[in-house]
Amino acid sequence: MELSPSAHVDTFCRDHLPPFEQWPELLFELPELAYPDRLNCAAALLDDTIARLGPDRRCLLTPTGQWTYGELRDHTDRIARLLTEDLGLTTGNRVLLRGPNTPWLAACWLAVLKAGGVAVTTMPLLRATELTELAGIAQPVLALCDHRFLDELQRARTPGLRILAYGGHAPDDLTVRCAAKPAGFTAVPTAADDVALIAFTSGTTGRPKATLHFHRDVLANADTFSRHLLRPTPDDLFAGTPPLGFTFGLGGLLVFPLRAGAASLLLEQATPEQLAEQVREHGVSVLFTAPTAYRAVLAAGLADRLAGVRRCVSAGEPLPAAVWRAFHEATGQRLIDGIGATELLHVFIAAADGDVRPGSTGRPVPGYRAAILDGQGRPVPDGEPGLLAVKGPTGCRYLDDERQLGYVRDGWNLTGDTYVRDRDGYFWYQARTDDMIVSAGYNIAGPEVEQALATHPDVTDCAVVGSPDERRGSVVKAYVVLRAGVPAGPETARLLQDHVKRTIAPYKYPRAVEFVTGLPRTATGKLHRAELRRLASLAPASVTVERRVEWSDTDAAGHYHFSAVQRWAEAAEAALLRRLGLAELFGRIPRVHFEADYRQRLWFGDVVRTELRVVRVGGSSLHYAFEVHGPHGLAANGRMSVVNAAPHTEGPEPWPAQVRRTLGEAGPQQPEVIA
Repeated sequence: MELSPSAHVDTFCRDHLPPFEQWPELLFELPELAYPDRLNCAAALLDDTIARLGPDRRCLLTPTGQWTYGELRDHTDRIARLLTEDLGLTTGNRVLLRGPNTPWLAACWLAVLKAGGVAVTTMPLLRATELTELAGIAQPVLALCDHRFLDELQRARTPGLRILAYGGHAPDDLTVRCAAKPAGFTAVPTAADDVALIAFTSGTTGRPKATLHFHRDVLANADTFSRHLLRPTPDDLFAGTPPLGFTFGLGGLLVFPLRAGAASLLLEQATPEQLAEQVREHGVSVLFTAPTAYRAVLAAGLADRLAGVRRCVSAGEPLPAAVWRAFHEATGQRLIDGIGATELLHVFIAAADGDVRPGSTGRPVPGYRAAILDGQGRPVPDGEPGLLAVKGPTGCRYLDDERQLGYVRDGWNLTGDTYVRDRDGYFWYQARTDDMIVSAGYNIAGPEVEQALATHPDVTDCAVVGSPDERRGSVVKAYVVLRAGVPAGPETARLLQDHVKRTIAPYKYPRAVEFVTGLPRTATGKLHRAELRRLASLAPASVTVERRVEWSDTDAAGHYHFSAVQRWAEAAEAALLRRLGLAELFGRIPRVHFEADYRQRLWFGDVVRTELRVVRVGGSSLHYAFEVHGPHGLAANGRMSVVNAAPHTEGPEPWPAQVRRTLGEAGPQQPEVIA
């Protein structure tokens, strides 16, 4: 294999590519993938599209404004001039980009590539410690940062990094300085195999992995997945929730629409409810988000807001068949599920329209091949689980990272997923094969969260795994061994969660914290993660009891009595213990703590639903949390604790092992209705 002559004066990226023998096999089997040797993808996306369709078409929209293609090119060219004429950008220099999804971030990305630089787009939620690490790997010489997101970047340890804000009104702001530059900039004639961008993906060791992607790679995903499955037209309007620092968002919200001459609605942030309203208001026709958001839109009763969408794409985490069917029933839309990877830039297995089989990810996108292999790299028969292996026009090239040897084997990219292929060639997701936690579409490395927790002085040992969650797919769960004397309670858990949020990106914090006296380890002393994953998959016992408010429970103003809430919680406890075969415990275990917060009024005859769950099983204590839901939402919530102490005994007795297992692992029980 031989690379084309590079246009980069700064050869850092080429110097740190893996050896050719460690690359995956690259396939260019479609005619649209025959790119010229000299190719600047920013010029192809912007200048070539304008030459084909004109400068006056809408291009980038926000909830309050719009840029045409001509305006985007003018801003891009002025930024490129500023980079090269005033800031001394040399071809091949890395430029770190930081900010939410805005037209200015898109223009900066295009300008860096057009000027022959290498874009390093980061997630806007990253903290100083994470930015320090990314900068240490990519070694950017310049950072362009949204003026509202400067604090963490300025706190990062990045010696020699020049930082320029954009989007503000200060005299030295990029936005202000560009206005003085003339429009027009001739794109650097980069090689098709010059590095265009460095995209980071979380590493299971806690150290991020930097993936290197060429100019031709950027176009290849548009010319495979987008061209063949989305089939966009210049009249389409794209929108979605993933940030441009996530290659799922970069493709779906910038590269794919520009390649087709379409437009993109960029949202800085949006809840699923806000997203649904924006989709309806602006007439979005192609939507990119995670299954979590589609579920939330359904739950909020807002599916009708998506009625005008032509293509709904789901990726970032597995799409359950039940969600697909519910969405189809509510909207008539056939969700396009897909799996992609930062290492391959975007989606490589998917299905659309009549090819969709709910619950299956789909089949290889045209231009890609996929196989299921065993641990020795041999194909496994259809119907049997194995490692997902992929090859196509894009592939894994880590920046100077020994983990290249694990991701690429015998020419295949091994994604870290366990799949089954059926005899019709459809691929069915089974599980992750590494320590990555996929939560609400975000990849979160367990060891990275462990490192953040370990910096807290009250933590002596910890481990992090994924715990199944109906809404998010998985949540980060931390098992923590505390320093002697530190109370193992909710307040300590909140302190640790806040500490992680301050240390790394907030979305990575452990939503579940369990305090333990020790962590399971193998005979050689290694952490037994498989055992922790098994424990995390077990749900503590819980039950829901439904009843009506009685005359004695409330007064004429809807103020229900403390004793009523306590009676409802105790009735739920009695139902739970009865379901578990532990009814003999109820009444003999005294309540040692009961607290409740009141949220809404309740009236005689209202239907209330008490949800009671076990939150911790101590040596001889049992701790519950409960919520009381009325016709208008949460009416009360609180906690209750009991001890295992029989009448006339001197003190509490330890729970029998079987009782502890049942309370801690039985999961949700059959609901009960009290007439």
